[in-house]
Amino acid sequence: MTRADGRLTADLDPLDHGPQDACGVIGIYAPGEDVSKLTYFGMYALQHRGQESAGMAVSDGRRTMVFKDMGLVSQVFDEATLNSLVGHLAIGHTRYSTTGSSVWDNAQPTFRSRPGGGGLSLAHNGNLTNAEELEALIAARDPGHEVPHKDRMDSSNDTSLVTALMTTYDEPVEKLAMTVLPLLKGAFSLVFMDDTTLYAARDPQGIRPLVLGRLHSGWVVASETAAIDIVGGTFVREIEPGEMVTIDAAGLRTCRFARARPKGCIFEYVYLARPDTVISGRRVHNVRVKIGKILAQEAPAEADLVIPVPESGTPAAIGYADESGIKYGMGLVRNNYVGRTFIQPSQTLRNLGIRLKLNPLRDVIEGRRLVVVDDSIVRGNTQRQLIRMLREAGAAEVHVRISSPPVQWPCFYGIDFATRAELIAPGLSVDEICRSIGADSLAYISLEGLVRATHVPTDDLCRACFDGVYPVEVPRGAEPMLAEAHLTHTTQEGTQP
Repeated sequence: MTRADGRLTADLDPLDHGPQDACGVIGIYAPGEDVSKLTYFGMYALQHRGQESAGMAVSDGRRTMVFKDMGLVSQVFDEATLNSLVGHLAIGHTRYSTTGSSVWDNAQPTFRSRPGGGGLSLAHNGNLTNAEELEALIAARDPGHEVPHKDRMDSSNDTSLVTALMTTYDEPVEKLAMTVLPLLKGAFSLVFMDDTTLYAARDPQGIRPLVLGRLHSGWVVASETAAIDIVGGTFVREIEPGEMVTIDAAGLRTCRFARARPKGCIFEYVYLARPDTVISGRRVHNVRVKIGKILAQEAPAEADLVIPVPESGTPAAIGYADESGIKYGMGLVRNNYVGRTFIQPSQTLRNLGIRLKLNPLRDVIEGRRLVVVDDSIVRGNTQRQLIRMLREAGAAEVHVRISSPPVQWPCFYGIDFATRAELIAPGLSVDEICRSIGADSLAYISLEGLVRATHVPTDDLCRACFDGVYPVEVPRGAEPMLAEAHLTHTTQEGTQP
């Protein structure tokens, strides 16, 4: 990957990376509060959803200031910067970028001046599937209006398109949003603002999460309830699919721009959300423990010790150990400070592989038969090196258990999975994958078992990465990659094949 300044970057895990969510969003309206610092802490709570850029827009009711840069929240913002961002209204964003995308230009929030004066700032979590239609509409509405260059798989440019489209209308934002939002297809949880008002909207399927909380002197909207907790708010409810919320000096009001057809992302339960977050009334940690219990029922193993691949495998490993009666232990220590580097990786660094992130506790695992619980297998490279490392540390047997079904299909709704050609599951059977990664046995939880653990009806979940059933039309040109998938088209009357 090459940075905009020409310097080479390299992922310190050169072999594989787990599924990444495109970003996290937060919006706060709180007169009398130090809103920039509240937003900063809320973004901190959403750092796991995006770790390559961070930004916020802040308004004092007369003008909006936007500050954003590449890096973690703590690297982008310091005390002096936050003190300069004065106001009672703010939105914030943390972003995970796709390989090969430009750098600073794709950081969010985006900002554009409006025809009647003032500006519009917008941050987005998700991925739109009808970018070409939006580009054409912008060009038709205002031929002189700059249409953002669209990399079809880059969610940040989706954000630029929505911002550009909204600023072709010279009418109040609340009114124009009700015109623009029904035109968007795909997954979107949006927070946006003008100089005086905060808005939040969620797509009709509710694929990406968005929640509402109450502050002592205002309101907060965010991708996860954990962000509400960290800013001292009280969780009120999820923003409904197809709903837009408006918050200003008059208070909070809500309207619906589309009928709700819930299809929440099932992978939020597996990996994406923080374990302390609540989704559909259930704490994610508890769901993941339940997943581990069901996994132990479906795929028992003769072993001496259950260990997680930290941190994402930990709750499921706890559940597996509890259900199976096998002792739970920490056999791997994670280095939480490994991220991306601007150092060109040598062959020596590549050979280190997963050791940069995980190190085995030999005294714990030597001579033991291990059940190793992880959240998913994408390409298999990480698990292959992990198993080799465990055997070198003295493990007698390694039985791998995965707390999600095989990932068979790419995501077009905001998760950066590998392409179908790069995924290991579509081309190999479970036994073949087991031999490929060098495990003594391998088993995944069933899709039925995973759904049961969430306590959400099957039809209210997007499961496309596991079963190829896409609830919203995929981007134009993607169909040849998905010849065996079950594509659906969403209409006002419902979802039809």
